[in-house]
Amino acid sequence: MTIRSRWPLYMLSMLAANFMGAVMVFAFIRYGLPIPESESIVADQPRNVVVFGVYLAVAAAVSLAVAAMMLRSVIRWQLRGGPPTRSEQMSALHAPLRQAIVHLVLWILGGVLFVFLTVGEMPSLAVAVIITVCMAATTTFGFTYMLGERILRPVAARALSEGEFDRTMAPGVGTRLAMTWGLGTLMPVIGIILLCVTQLSTDLVFSPNALAWAIILISIITIGQAFVLSMLTSSQISDPIKQLRRAIERVQRGATDVRVEVFDGSEIGRLQVGFNRMMRESDERRLLRQLFGQHVGEDVARRALKFGTELGGETRFVAVLFVDMVGSTGAAAERPPGEVVTLLNEFFRVVVDVVDRHNGFVNKFMGDAALAIFGAPLDRPDAPTAALSAARELRFALNEITGLDIGIGVSAGLAVAGNIGAAERFEYTVIGDPVNEASRLTELAKIHPSRTLASTSALYFADESEQDRWELGDMVKLRGRRRNTHLAWPVEYPE
Repeated sequence: MTIRSRWPLYMLSMLAANFMGAVMVFAFIRYGLPIPESESIVADQPRNVVVFGVYLAVAAAVSLAVAAMMLRSVIRWQLRGGPPTRSEQMSALHAPLRQAIVHLVLWILGGVLFVFLTVGEMPSLAVAVIITVCMAATTTFGFTYMLGERILRPVAARALSEGEFDRTMAPGVGTRLAMTWGLGTLMPVIGIILLCVTQLSTDLVFSPNALAWAIILISIITIGQAFVLSMLTSSQISDPIKQLRRAIERVQRGATDVRVEVFDGSEIGRLQVGFNRMMRESDERRLLRQLFGQHVGEDVARRALKFGTELGGETRFVAVLFVDMVGSTGAAAERPPGEVVTLLNEFFRVVVDVVDRHNGFVNKFMGDAALAIFGAPLDRPDAPTAALSAARELRFALNEITGLDIGIGVSAGLAVAGNIGAAERFEYTVIGDPVNEASRLTELAKIHPSRTLASTSALYFADESEQDRWELGDMVKLRGRRRNTHLAWPVEYPE
């Protein structure tokens, strides 16, 4: 059912509810009150029925006319589309309450007329008739208000979803429960009490059977209206709770884009709005965490989220893998920029994939080179083994990329790992001799047939199975280093 089709259903249900209430009051006063009918009342009944019917028709016309005037802004907003203005939003949310107040006023006017018609012949029943009309008026008021809110829920949902939320827009849960108790229980019980008080304190004596039937009739009406009012009130509370429960279950199953419909202006609506706001903030945090992890690495991101971020570092035993492209400067000058970017992206994709598979951390991309660390930020005793294994696999994987030549260097040792920079801008990195040595080994590896070189400082701490896959070479003095480095390269490598 569309939102626009709600308005005819709403108006028809309001008219039907008021008509049924009026008929029940007329029937109860004429036939339910435990009194013997006099000849004068019987004679006046046709006149009273005509007046009663005419007033119902006039009241229905007035109700429709007033409703059309009050809801003009709401209809105009729905036809226009887009977010509602503040007044249009308030008109949509307060439509059931305002319409119920109109019905209450019409009931008061009709009640005054009905009292004059019915008690003119028997003044002793004035109090009973007035109380009966008041009971019916207030009960109908509460019923039409709650029923109207239930029918116009999609309208309220759209108004709240497209406009600003204000927690004062509708009665709270406590007010609604009190209204249900007062209209569904208190008022009918007062009617029963008044019947008994009339029997005990006035000269009007009811027959036992007539009084019993009157009490039975009021009790049946009370049970029916209390049930309907309770169902309407409970649905206003249970429906959003069920909605939130289903939404939470979806979130627990891994769904991310989960939202609930806001259709209430009370604290229930605040709960719905709060859930949606929480999910939006969760989506933002998840996106930030994802972007953060893409920039600094997933392990660094998790460490920062768990322990926070502070400048400084700690001494760690790490293995370092450095990989660099050969002749990238010349390629950038000779090839189209798009082709160079494609080659670089494919190169880095393979590097990240291989390093991640060996539980390493790609610390940074530097132009056409990449620095990977094993053993930081997460400790791992087999860091040299993982770095050497990743280097061998990376050599074969990068060989599959056409037009790409690389150099790979691996070293291991003590280094300082932590957040380096300024308080406003820093990065997690590793500084120390292993990084420098791996960089120099990469330069030398570019002219070595294996294109992959490691220092024995890394090979010494690797397990035996990994050591068997490497061949020891010469002692060389790398640029910028004081002591010699003993080289090693893979036994198997692409020719």
